[in-house]
Amino acid sequence: MAIERRHVAALSVSAVLLVSLAVQEGYTDKAVIPVKGDVPTYGFGMTHRADGTPVQMGDKTTPVEALQRSLSHVQKDEVGMKRCVTAPLSQVEYDIMLDFSYQYGVRRLCNSTMVKKANAGDYAGSCKGYLEYRFVKGYDCSTPGNKQCFGVWARSLDRYNDCIEAQQ
Repeated sequence: MAIERRHVAALSVSAVLLVSLAVQEGYTDKAVIPVKGDVPTYGFGMTHRADGTPVQMGDKTTPVEALQRSLSHVQKDEVGMKRCVTAPLSQVEYDIMLDFSYQYGVRRLCNSTMVKKANAGDYAGSCKGYLEYRFVKGYDCSTPGNKQCFGVWARSLDRYNDCIEAQQ
């Protein structure tokens, strides 16, 4: 069966992505440092308050507010992503790129191997690009036995595997 890809203008954030973000990011009502050396986050991995200022330790949120803010964040990411992704994508590929931009930002996504390869028609190469994102503050999170930031590597592997599966 052929993969159904559409121009990115015809795609939008899916409920699957929002649920996946909630699961991957986890929820916390109080600001925490998710990975050693990282900035404070709360809700579903939000690093900024509603007013745009950085989250500070001691800040709190509610599940409803956190979900609303995450949806708003993803919708803003979509605008930026649609400016740099010229290749048609499947809904799965689109959601994976949005998930990446939620974690790393639209600028990093637009300058990534994933976008460059997809725009060149190399979808498998685009998937492989997710495996490049395994470092936190110079530490290789793919190191066997790593307890410092294994979640970063696990998420990159999940993106890669989901992307490759979508190719079949």
